[in-house]
Amino acid sequence: MLITEMLARNARVYTNETALIERDPTLAQRHEMDWHTFDNRSNRLASFLISQGVHKGDRVVQLMTNCIDWLPIYFAILRTSAWAVPLNFRFLEKTILKCTQTAEAKVFIFGKEFIDRVTAIKLSLDDWVKVYIYVGNKEDCPEYAILFEDIMRDQTVFVSQLNEISIKLTDPAALYFTSGTTGTPKATLLTHRNLEFACYAENRHHLQTHQDNFLCIPPLYHTGAKMHWFGNFIVGAKAVILKGIEPKDILETISEEQVTVVWLLVPWALDILFAIESGGVKLSQYRLAQWRLMHIGAQPVPPSLIKEWKKIFPHHQYDTNYGLTEASGPGCVHLGIENMHKVGAIGIPGFDWETQILDPSGEPVIQGMPGELAVKGPGVMQEYYKNEASTCDVLKNGWLLTGDIARQDNDGFIWLIDRKKDVIITGGENIYPVEIEDFLQQHPAIQDVAVIGLPSPRLGEISAAIVQVKPGKTISKEDVDQFCQSLPRYKRPRRIIFDSVPRNPTGKIEKPVLRKKYAGRTESFSL
Repeated sequence: MLITEMLARNARVYTNETALIERDPTLAQRHEMDWHTFDNRSNRLASFLISQGVHKGDRVVQLMTNCIDWLPIYFAILRTSAWAVPLNFRFLEKTILKCTQTAEAKVFIFGKEFIDRVTAIKLSLDDWVKVYIYVGNKEDCPEYAILFEDIMRDQTVFVSQLNEISIKLTDPAALYFTSGTTGTPKATLLTHRNLEFACYAENRHHLQTHQDNFLCIPPLYHTGAKMHWFGNFIVGAKAVILKGIEPKDILETISEEQVTVVWLLVPWALDILFAIESGGVKLSQYRLAQWRLMHIGAQPVPPSLIKEWKKIFPHHQYDTNYGLTEASGPGCVHLGIENMHKVGAIGIPGFDWETQILDPSGEPVIQGMPGELAVKGPGVMQEYYKNEASTCDVLKNGWLLTGDIARQDNDGFIWLIDRKKDVIITGGENIYPVEIEDFLQQHPAIQDVAVIGLPSPRLGEISAAIVQVKPGKTISKEDVDQFCQSLPRYKRPRRIIFDSVPRNPTGKIEKPVLRKKYAGRTESFSL
């Protein structure tokens, strides 16, 4: 079933029940939307887009921060049979321009935060973009854009023509640009079948029912946040969109909205633990008994984090979710809520997925040996749009090469070792940064850590640890060196740098940023 049909069904079955809640702690605002309104706003925008000449296969860019209308707009685009093109809201003008040109977008929908960026590139987009739609206050609407709320109020917008649109599950649905942490963002083409499958897989993994309430904090432009929400969406369960990442705001939202399922990124989970440890938040002030599941994805999860989490929240189910944009988001591999004894592993193949671990020649490795993780299933993308060479590099006979190095233990559980491009080769030895990062995360004074390779004339590369210290804590280079004595000598970081660890909106460490910042520097760094 198309996800647009799922929305129509939810509107029929759960008409006046809450579908979405938006909370903005900064403005102390809260908004609700029921399933009927969700469906109706999607239909109205879809009809307007069709009236503006949007046809099957056209592309519509969506550049917005999280808000209550983000999802209705996304579904509206899909309903026209056009392709939705959600863009990373941290992209600068140059990247927004390149992505929009790659997509050859006909319509550009954007929020207030992006007025300057869109205005700066508008002339360069005139050959493609014919309609701009602004989501925000009338007073701020650029003269070249149509106000979204005017479309919602226009009584001449009818939805009957939507019945004439034919969409098949095999049709393309959306272009998702990769995060670009390993290079220039690539346009990943997903089909309606990919999106449908993500709904079933997510619900199968986390067993959402109509009574669940999902807390969405990560950016909706990313497949991770949206595809995790799909598990609630398919059963007509509500969700809360929280515009904030402070521990107090997260716990307050869970308490007041009676949230049952929360997907966190590693930094947010660490912040919550630190806030509890330091007394910044007191759990006794919140109603959290209904909170049944905490799961984490988007990056490797330090086992020490989950160990501490379970001490504080012993009743929580926990799951690690591994995925990538090219596999329709999270879940091609997942730990499973029943496998707490294997915390540290990314898990086993997800629902209807297969996995292999391959050597450089493409042959399966001996069990227990490291190799590149490959996945196969209904979530695999159609292609990298307009990039045949890159598509051929990662799609092999239906298998998607993930670019991640992993190993499989004797019980069949997969352990992520590192990104293939992040492996450090020092003096002929392979060093996997995630292994060292997990180790250093166990130090009580370390908030976050990233390990990168830096050029070395003698060894080729050396490992450097960028260490972010917890607020109020102190630690010296000598302390870190001493802590690392239990590691094999070649795995010990050769340089210790005290600095903040940059992460993108989906929680991934921005290692290219760190390599650029520190390559060529030879001086020591300290607090």
